[in-house]
Formats: sequence, C-alpha cells, structure tokens
Amino acid sequence: MTRSSTGLWRRSRSREPDSGRGTSGPGTPQLSDILDRVRRLELKTQRLVDSLFAGQYRSAFRGHGLEFRDVREYDYADDVRLIDWRVTARTGVAHVRQYDEERELTIVCCVDISPSSAFGTTRGLKRDVAAELAAYIGFSAARSNDRFGCLLFSDRVEELVPPRKGRRHVLRIVRDALAFEPTGRGTSISAALRAVHQAVHKRCVLIVVSDFMDRDFEHDLRVASLRHDAVAVELVDPREYELPSVGLVELVDPETGATQIVDSSDGAVRSAFAASAVEARQRRLDLLRSAGVDVLSLRTDQEMFGPLMRFFRSRRRWTRR
Repeated sequence: MTRSSTGLWRRSRSREPDSGRGTSGPGTPQLSDILDRVRRLELKTQRLVDSLFAGQYRSAFRGHGLEFRDVREYDYADDVRLIDWRVTARTGVAHVRQYDEERELTIVCCVDISPSSAFGTTRGLKRDVAAELAAYIGFSAARSNDRFGCLLFSDRVEELVPPRKGRRHVLRIVRDALAFEPTGRGTSISAALRAVHQAVHKRCVLIVVSDFMDRDFEHDLRVASLRHDAVAVELVDPREYELPSVGLVELVDPETGATQIVDSSDGAVRSAFAASAVEARQRRLDLLRSAGVDVLSLRTDQEMFGPLMRFFRSRRRWTRR
C-alpha cells in the first residue's frame, strides 16, 4: 500500500512476496514453492513467446540496439531524442547522432521491488506482474540471441544482474524478481537510473517497471531517455482508484509504517479519494511522456499479453515512420 498525494492511504494485502532467501518458518514460502512458481511462469510465457511474441518483440525494438556512427545536421523529421547537445552547442546548429543497427540488442529491466510492489487486490501483486513481464521480455531476448539484464531496486539498488544471454540466465532473473527480499523501505527511481548509467555504457533498451509513486526523478529519467531507448511500464491496481465501502478501516503505508483510520462508508471520502488518485496518476503519466519515454500501463486484474502485443505493434508502426 502506498501513500497518495492527497494524504489518503491505500489498503494492502498482508501477503508478502515469496522469498527463497533467509530462514523459513510458519507461513514462509519454501524454495521449492518459489521454483514451482518460476517453472509455471516459464511454461506460460514460453509457449506464447515461441508462437507469437518474439517476432513482435524484435520488430518493436528493431533499430534501437545501435552503435554510434556519426553526427549530421538536424532535420524536422528526426527524433528529438537523438539530438547531440554538445555538438549543437559548439556549432550553433542542431545536430543529431547517427547509429548503425546492431544485430544483437541489450535489454535491461529496472524492476521496483519496494514494499509498495507487494500490493494487489485481484489476480496478483504488482510484483507478480513485474516478474511475468520480465519472463516475456527475457525469453524473447533469449530466443533472439539478445542480452538481457535486470536491476532490482527499492530506495537503493538491491541487485544488479549484468546483461547476458540464455534461458538459465532469464530464469535466474525471473526467480529474483519474484523472491528477492529488499532491504530498503522506500522507492528511488533516480538511484536505479544512475546505477544503469554507471553499469551500462552502450545504448540499450531500458525498461523501467514501477508504480512510479516517487518524486524528483524527472531529470534522471530524461537523461536515460536521451541515452537509451527507454520504456516506462506503469503497474496499476484497480483498488488504488476505488475505495470500497467497508466502514472504518485502518490503512498502513508499508514504506513509512504510518497509519490512518478512514471512514470508507462516507461517499464524500470515496469520491475525493478516486478524484485525487486519478489526478495524481495523470500527473505521473504527463511527467513520463514529457521525459521522452514510451509508456505502457499494466493492471493487476488483467492478463498482460494483449496490452503488451498492442504496445509492441504501436512501437513497430512508430519505428517504420
């Protein structure tokens, strides 16, 4: 559960993310349970990747795994994200960078595993959706002989898995996306983006998976979008925009531990909550788009395959233009 900009609080499920780390005890998932989840997720995604998904994936990112070749003067039809600002400042004329397409892509997923990712009221948690997305992208990368890496973050970098090839590498990333227990209690998207900047020196496809309920990350995201082919994947749970009428409820923020009691049976409270949540989300979406990144929204109450395919088809049309 996370705090909204209105000061209202979202109710979270008591379920914690599965973990293969640490000691086990009553109610603690065993390593075998985690591996079973990974296997089921592999079977679910691999079948669709082999039959439908990998071609869409490759088309969507074709031309974005690039190696720098030269600069030339800017043309009105050029992507503004390719402007070389240093050359532009030196010459006084706008210039853009030119790239040669690489045969192999490098994909890096930055996955938010802060306490707010352990929220979900329908099919699963936000963190479950993030792990499934990592499986789709990772197995598609493996099938296309591309490199796939992952950075897990909270208010700090929790784990950085360098980009590599292969199915076993993808399985390790999916397992950690499901089970890694964060030490941080907050969220810092800036910390994750700066870590990618330091660790990945070539242009890559950068996928940031989060609910983006964070502040002061606009500059770092804009810098990342200039350097990489950046995609923001917003994780959404329907309960974040609709407070149920269940009387007095004590709501807890998992990132601060603060609590608040609200009367959810009051229609005015529910209306104010919904209006504020929609407004706050629109501000986040505007911020993401203004930073020059493509945005994909995935909901915890819906299968992701359809929205993901539509997103990739729209990117393919954009790439052709």
